[in-house]
Amino acid sequence: MSEVYAVRRGLLRDRYAAAGSAAALVSRPANVRYLAGGAPPGAVLLLGPGEDVLLCPRAPTGDPAHGRPDERLRVDVLPAPDADPVVTAAGLALGLDADCLAVEEHDLTVSRHRAMSSVAPRLRLADLGSAVEQLRLVKDEEEIACLRIAAEITDQALGELLESILVGRTERHLALELERRLVDHGADGPAFATSVGTGPHSGLGRHRPTDRRVEEGDFLSVCLGANYRGYRCEIGRTFVIGTAPADWQIELYDLVFAAQRAGREALVPGAAYRDVDHAARHLLDSAGHTDGLPAATGHGVGLEIDEDPQLAPAAMGKLDACVPVTVEPGVHLPGRGGVRIDDTLVVRPEADGGPELLTITTKELLAL
Repeated sequence: MSEVYAVRRGLLRDRYAAAGSAAALVSRPANVRYLAGGAPPGAVLLLGPGEDVLLCPRAPTGDPAHGRPDERLRVDVLPAPDADPVVTAAGLALGLDADCLAVEEHDLTVSRHRAMSSVAPRLRLADLGSAVEQLRLVKDEEEIACLRIAAEITDQALGELLESILVGRTERHLALELERRLVDHGADGPAFATSVGTGPHSGLGRHRPTDRRVEEGDFLSVCLGANYRGYRCEIGRTFVIGTAPADWQIELYDLVFAAQRAGREALVPGAAYRDVDHAARHLLDSAGHTDGLPAATGHGVGLEIDEDPQLAPAAMGKLDACVPVTVEPGVHLPGRGGVRIDDTLVVRPEADGGPELLTITTKELLAL
């Protein structure tokens, strides 16, 4: 992988050099990990005119959750654990005769930006923008392999839960059990806070689990994902508890399922982000569920659970092959509950079979 990280840093170097900067400072943790292989807590990456340096407040521990730094990188541990690596990097860049340093202004606080200017007043600071995020958009096959394993772990954890007795258990208990099962099956941890919603809470996006207990006839909505070697996936499913579903539950489920299928089928290279959103959204709009729909039908996943692209009504841009995204429409009826169906897929051309579905737990409406 060392060569992969070196190539990524080279691509970024070409971008900031073309914009007139002699060096760049990457501080957003996911971006540091993408370029350096590992991102110990608080670490930043300085790409200099001569060599690249990973600056860490403390020595890397090798914790899998943080990754392993590229062995080709110089790793500097700050002499004082409370020193700011961003400020240290500014002084180091000045010492390397860099006249202009590109920084991630969207990640830096105003106070850190000022501290850099005070330490290196002759160093001009420019905005690196979202250059690294743009590089991260299209995944290589090794990244997709990590996402595929994350999805397998997530499917396993969810499948085991469905085989257990659910009535009488709380949302909070079920969420904790799912997160434990993710780790048991090899995840570094959950990709995000697991959401479990029952009855009137079902169908809500990112619902924080409560002490409400599962009851007969409830809709049960679950949204979870595994973090495997830094790569994060997402799955969401809705079930009926204990009895055959009521007519209104079947009707609502079939509607959301049709919307989710339309969104998945729209995932082709060259498709506009907004068109994928429209493919799913217009079915729900036409059925009278305009109010309360999610702001986006889906989003990119990778080293972060919510990254570009955004599949939303006003989103600009078009899909490329090898971009992993979620498709996750949902409808919530206040006081009654609702349905969310969420998959992680990889955009593939038709010649390669179309979008690759990573999360494969059944989308049939099961009565558990």
